[in-house]
Amino acid sequence: MSAARVLVVDDDEDIRSLVRTLLERAGAIVFEAPDGREGLREFHAQRPDLVILDVSMPELDGWQMLDRIRDMSDVPVLMLTARADELERVRGLHAGADDYVVKPFGKQELIARVQALLRRAARGGRTHEADSYGDGYLTIDWGQHRVTVGEREVQLTPLEFRLLSTFVRNPRQVLSREQLLELVWGDSYGVGGDQVKLYIGYLRRKLDPDTPDGVPIETVRGFGYRYTAPSV
Repeated sequence: MSAARVLVVDDDEDIRSLVRTLLERAGAIVFEAPDGREGLREFHAQRPDLVILDVSMPELDGWQMLDRIRDMSDVPVLMLTARADELERVRGLHAGADDYVVKPFGKQELIARVQALLRRAARGGRTHEADSYGDGYLTIDWGQHRVTVGEREVQLTPLEFRLLSTFVRNPRQVLSREQLLELVWGDSYGVGGDQVKLYIGYLRRKLDPDTPDGVPIETVRGFGYRYTAPSV
């Protein structure tokens, strides 16, 4: 488990603390979130190797967060629940979860299941996402939070940077305003869909002040927005 990046999403602070302690002792790098909305933000920002996800949470529950994750990634997901019945387990596996642990759980059992999922993912060829991105239009250095278009460096706010990163990590996929609010705004979700339109306008003008309509962030009327990288 050495250096594996694990995201723990649970509204119970004691559970998060316990899981974090166990995983860090085993060598993992652990990130936390208290609910599904913040969990999606952390998932997007940290690019974990594995997610431990509580089923029952306010705002956005574990099932809803799992759906969002599976729209974007096949990262291993371990579900936590207080219910031990078979139907709950079957629901989780059908929804795309990789494993299922019932609370209260044994410490060694949790570690063993996490290690098994990480080994399985490694055999399946999953690797860390690259620290940089480039296409025929722009380049992004995620480590340095640096964006360039051609030879010109573009100065973005943290929110604009998250918005752009969300688009390039989901190429050609139409993202609704609701999805963008969850992924980019997170805890501030609920500010309204007009915020998405406003900030996409800001982003387009920063990427190309002269011809913002030429930026490859397309408005798909009635559905949302998508980024289509130009052919190199």
